[in-house]
Amino acid sequence: MFQSFDVTSTPQFGKQRVEALRTRFEALGIDGFLVPRADEYQGEYVPASAERLAWLTGFTGSAGQVLVTATQAVVFVDGRYVTQLAEQVDGTVFTGGDLVGEPPHKWLSAHATKGFRLGIDPWLHTSAEVRRLEKALAALDGSLVFLSDNPLDAIWDDRPAEPLGTVAIQTDSYAGVLAKDKIARICSELTDKGHAAVLVTDPSSIAWIFNIRGSDVPHTPHPLARAILYADGSADLFLDQRKTGIEVEAYLGQLCVQRAPGELTERLAVLAGQGGRIMVDPDLAPFALCELIRAHGGTIVEAHDPAKIPRAVKNTVELNGSAAAHLQDGVAMVEFLYWLEQNHPGNVTEIGATQALEAARRQVGERMQNPLRDISFDTISGAGEHAAIMHYRVTTASDRPIRSGEMFLIDSGGQYVNGTTDITRTVAIGAVPEEQKRFFTLVLKGMIAISTARFPKGSRGCDLDPLARIALWKAGADFAHGTGHGVGSFLSVHEGPQRISRLSTQELLPGMILSNEPGYYRPGAFGIRIENLVYVREAEAVEGGDMPMLGFETLTFVPIDKYLVVTEMLTREELHWLDGYHQRTRDELMPLIHDPKIRGWLELATEPFSR
Repeated sequence: MFQSFDVTSTPQFGKQRVEALRTRFEALGIDGFLVPRADEYQGEYVPASAERLAWLTGFTGSAGQVLVTATQAVVFVDGRYVTQLAEQVDGTVFTGGDLVGEPPHKWLSAHATKGFRLGIDPWLHTSAEVRRLEKALAALDGSLVFLSDNPLDAIWDDRPAEPLGTVAIQTDSYAGVLAKDKIARICSELTDKGHAAVLVTDPSSIAWIFNIRGSDVPHTPHPLARAILYADGSADLFLDQRKTGIEVEAYLGQLCVQRAPGELTERLAVLAGQGGRIMVDPDLAPFALCELIRAHGGTIVEAHDPAKIPRAVKNTVELNGSAAAHLQDGVAMVEFLYWLEQNHPGNVTEIGATQALEAARRQVGERMQNPLRDISFDTISGAGEHAAIMHYRVTTASDRPIRSGEMFLIDSGGQYVNGTTDITRTVAIGAVPEEQKRFFTLVLKGMIAISTARFPKGSRGCDLDPLARIALWKAGADFAHGTGHGVGSFLSVHEGPQRISRLSTQELLPGMILSNEPGYYRPGAFGIRIENLVYVREAEAVEGGDMPMLGFETLTFVPIDKYLVVTEMLTREELHWLDGYHQRTRDELMPLIHDPKIRGWLELATEPFSR
């Protein structure tokens, strides 16, 4: 499941499909219908069978919702996708909405008519989302209508089948902790709190708890499955047996009872009927399952997914695996950057660059006997004005040459059995204007600020986010995305709850892996992003200090384009960090590279500015 460049975007059918949906409103007793970019498992990546938002609107971003009423169709996206939305949807049918500033529940409060009846598919929305919608509608004397069948599915004639991706065991040598020990710890916590069971609905948590990996959705190796863990130490795993072979079934048989996905509602109903206290994460579980528990007499105890924090806090084996994966990935990136430089400007297109980098990852993986299992997300490969689209996805229709005199941004990653990578580099193709170098250096200052940050225990992502922006702010600029997201261990490249952003109140804990990726984007002109992955660690004690501190350890080692750096804008400490980073990049990668020409390129790319 690697990258495809013929993206399924069908804006020409938007009007027809919206009208077909509206014709069903009267029979369903609704005035509008909300379509999220989500499946029944609430994952970022969804199977083709759940791409309802893209099918209806033509918008293919990874986050968004569309609210269709009798007279309007509003597509809500965040700042990353404003430009993409305008390019992908029919502007005569759809209008843009603000997913962050005025999400659907706030839009309804401001714009919906009195008595408005909003239809939703209760499998595609969490309990937390439902509460927000119900509160907004109640203020209008309106109501939320839970539909037993999704009306879009009735008009989606060629909807793909649900996936049956193969499941594999994630061995202890990569997981670091036995699945039976993870299950035992969670069940012990249930006993301590007097709960009968916990319903786990996040597929990444399922993969982590049971030490398995899947292939149901693009780029994220988790199986679409759910589980119930009980206080007595037993577990039910609702995973289609068509996904598991004899070896995996034998392995799982020692940990749980493997059941068909369709048995989940029956088992939950029985458990709820016994009056059990069932722990559920309201931000992850579909409302349909929560309502089922209540309807059968069970008590829902709202709490965070018990795997969320343990999964985010990587153990030593996972951190060592990630470090090794990043060195391997770094070799592939260096080979790619060398290849790019050898090609005459204009001879390589955005798609050609994407394919070359994927090929380099494959070849290095074969050489180092650690195959590339997948890319970790669709590569963002944008030259010039395309780089200004934060989550630009090149297609055969948008592909263009990478020309001299512009910057080229490539944001990519790999999935390896020992780790997940994510890296962005922005490089100059020939000579570029001084203004672009200035903004590159401002972004670099922000990236260095995060890399070198020291912060007290208890600090949150929102506390650190300004460090990445202050240089840009002083220049009257900013960027409309978070500074960093959590990253999994051969799991999702976007893993919560850890983030570095204005909105993140999650405490940063030792072992958490995050991206460090400030940027700057001038629409229609150029875009810049520089990204490394880092992990939280205990910081060395400072003489005279009076409290323990945390800091970051860098995982990513790939040269930063020195040509784009205006050294006069860097402080002595920043320049020292950059030279030290390049020296370590050379030390780490040189033993893994055998081609003398590429070794020579790496040596030049990591030469220090100061001696």
